[in-house]
Amino acid sequence: MPGPSAVLVAHQPAYLPWGGYFSRLMDVDELVLLDHVQFVGRGPQCRNVIRAPHGGTLRLTVPVRRGFGQPISQVRIAEGPWAARHWRSITDSYRRAPYWDRYAEPLHAIYHRPWSHLADLNTALIRLVLHALGMPVTLTPSSRLRPQGTRTQMLLDLARSRGATRLRVGPSGPTYLDRRALARAGIAVEVASYTPPVYRQGRGEFTPALAALDTLMWVGPAAKDLFANAAAIHPWEEATLPCRPPRTA
Repeated sequence: MPGPSAVLVAHQPAYLPWGGYFSRLMDVDELVLLDHVQFVGRGPQCRNVIRAPHGGTLRLTVPVRRGFGQPISQVRIAEGPWAARHWRSITDSYRRAPYWDRYAEPLHAIYHRPWSHLADLNTALIRLVLHALGMPVTLTPSSRLRPQGTRTQMLLDLARSRGATRLRVGPSGPTYLDRRALARAGIAVEVASYTPPVYRQGRGEFTPALAALDTLMWVGPAAKDLFANAAAIHPWEEATLPCRPPRTA
């Protein structure tokens, strides 16, 4: 468990997350994956974008079978050739990238393994990227921790259970958090923002804000520094709500 000065970072397990997802984890040793919360279709939990072979975006979506109000941990992947299609798309997009040979084998293993639950697939891909970046971050599913309440109360419960005194959220965090409740509990809030970096990306016009996998394929381990330098973290009192790029997932 993290120490008493730890930062709580909690996110839903996303499919092929973008660089901003990892930029918030540079100085933490645990990410709580919010898999006990309700699944939201047509969002980054089951889809994201990579670069198309000649530039532009290519959306990859994992088909799922779900019931109304179902938590992410219980969402099952629908049968069908989705994995073969995704692997073929990733191969077509990145087989000529400088770091394809370094990451192709572990990616191949993931996409050629049978998956029944979406959260397990997403966790495997997140772990792959963390390993590639050299970031020893422990992934802890919230369904195992069983936090009480929703939104602010849920995050407070998680902070207490993890021994955290700081909560790190994205730019939208101040719009839904109960600042007074956090202050009463002695939890400071940090607001993290991210500006997608520009890097050498092969032929064609640069395509920003893609899955972190894109950055890995083109710049390799140096992606960690790119993600870190593209991030900014401010106390809630000093934070502004920066413009974010158009939603790509």
